[in-house]
Amino acid sequence: MNTGTIRSGTLPDKIRSGPRLRIPWQQLRAALVRRIRYRITHGGLLFTFAIVLVGFGAVVSANNLLFLILATMLATLLISGMVSRLCLAGLELDFLVPEHVSARRTVPGRLFVRNQKWLLPSFSIRVEAIRDPASPSLKSGVYFPLITGRSAQETIVEVRFPKRGQYRQNSFAFSTSFPFGFLEKSARVTLRRETIVYPAIDPQPGFEDLLLGIAGEIETHYRGLGKDFYRIRPYEAFESARHVDWKATAHVGSLQIREFAREQEQTVEVFLDRDISPDLDPWFEHAVDCCAYLVWELSQRGTAIHFRSQGFDFRQPQDGDIYTILRFLALVYPQRGDAPEAPLEESSYRIVFTSVPARFREAGWAGSRMLGPETVRLNGDRE
Repeated sequence: MNTGTIRSGTLPDKIRSGPRLRIPWQQLRAALVRRIRYRITHGGLLFTFAIVLVGFGAVVSANNLLFLILATMLATLLISGMVSRLCLAGLELDFLVPEHVSARRTVPGRLFVRNQKWLLPSFSIRVEAIRDPASPSLKSGVYFPLITGRSAQETIVEVRFPKRGQYRQNSFAFSTSFPFGFLEKSARVTLRRETIVYPAIDPQPGFEDLLLGIAGEIETHYRGLGKDFYRIRPYEAFESARHVDWKATAHVGSLQIREFAREQEQTVEVFLDRDISPDLDPWFEHAVDCCAYLVWELSQRGTAIHFRSQGFDFRQPQDGDIYTILRFLALVYPQRGDAPEAPLEESSYRIVFTSVPARFREAGWAGSRMLGPETVRLNGDRE
């Protein structure tokens, strides 16, 4: 599995080298950073209630046995907190995802948990992603019953990124209720990394119908004269008579033409217009998804793509693979620009994503397939 560059995140209890904190403000800040959250479980509530009852009975009755039981219960509660704190100390997390990830698609990821303590093991450790709409989410939490000292545990998890873009940090949480389940302690850890998530390339409502229509138009656009036989069709005015198929003509009683496939490579020129008004930002995100879906599917069919946008010009496969275009679409944003440039290849089939088709027609893009708010709608419906 190809993986991106990821830095490990470490729990704040891990011992670090360096000067000791001597300023009170630094000590307070460090305490806030490494705070561990506590949650009392149902068993903890019952045990606390039992401690209160035993303490009340010991005070009222002055019974030494009840005081001894109370001390034992308090010691048990104290030991439980110390052991669970030691279980969370010294844990390190790594999370590796595939090199190519698209939004809203579940992909496998490799999660590593290392115990940096020399001798002490960590028991009953659970790892979960912090629920944040802008952060990746795990399909389910991961549970490790035992992580021995100076060892690591690895597991495969399913992760899903909610939207395209660059993810610089992702938050996870370690939690444990070991040994008695009275308290659940959790500590947050942040992975600082850079992961590029492509737009969603899975079909949305209306995308597949749009692709079928465009594929048919491309095939019609590139039919022509060549050496490979394409089909027999009716004769059209002003066509050369040397390609008339006399046998088919005699069979159907009307002139029939032998049509040949065009020799040159089929190239689709795609232009994404970044110059849109602020109120069309939601449509722009939808158009980016549609654009990513189309270029991905066309590349899978072996079609050469000349992708253009304001400040970007790329030919696939001459300049590189399709992932370069998807990487650009992952980070693209609306930007005010000058008037669009004229198409570079008059003979190519052209697709334009723009909110103002009139500007492109005036720039020489007449005859291109214009995809705007009236065609690519937010709900996926098309006229």
